[in-house]
Amino acid sequence: MLIIPAIDVIDGKCVRLTQGDYSQQKTYNEHPLEVAKAFEAAGLTHLHIVDLDGARAKHIVNYKVLEKLATQTQLKIDFGGGLKSDKDIYIAFESGAQQVTGGTIAVKNPETFTGWIEKYGGEKIILGADVKERKIATQGWEETSEFDILEFIERYQQKGIQSVICTDIAKDGMLAGAANDLYEELIDHFPKLKIIASGGVSGLEDLEKLAEIGCYGAIVGKAIYENRIALKDLQKF
Repeated sequence: MLIIPAIDVIDGKCVRLTQGDYSQQKTYNEHPLEVAKAFEAAGLTHLHIVDLDGARAKHIVNYKVLEKLATQTQLKIDFGGGLKSDKDIYIAFESGAQQVTGGTIAVKNPETFTGWIEKYGGEKIILGADVKERKIATQGWEETSEFDILEFIERYQQKGIQSVICTDIAKDGMLAGAANDLYEELIDHFPKLKIIASGGVSGLEDLEKLAEIGCYGAIVGKAIYENRIALKDLQKF
């Protein structure tokens, strides 16, 4: 299983929110590059960056942070948050992202999102499926759509998506375990997709369970920042 550390960015700083609540924000490092270099030094190869300012502004904001991390590390970066237009995705790829994640855009503007899959290919565009009681949430989790999780993923599997980052909002930032039942269901339902778990990882046991379930990858954020997981312990994966 691939371990993908996360850097969430507000005002150019490395932060974490609890359950996507901007009022529950904690800054862990004012220099995301330091954090990324520590991940790289520990042997990690991938990085998930979320532009939280972008998610709110509805356009890419922290592309300079992306550019710095992409040019000064060898990490394979996937970037999401606020990608709403062809210009946004162009800036993300030009700034060094190797993949981008689209969630809200896939709900609100499926024609644009489908166009990205057709233009850039299903391996470069990741579907972001943020779930609240089985419904897809949008706008930095401030709204809930009518889309059921299975229906939503099925729609985009047919369009060529190969990877899905699924976050159970109730679990995110709570350090209380991942949504294992949900991931088991998705893996069973979509055996050909790369299902990447996100949210709730509190320790190595959670990662071991996700690997056992068959997740392709797991995104880890707060558990690293709160020292629940040491970077050296991730090398076993």
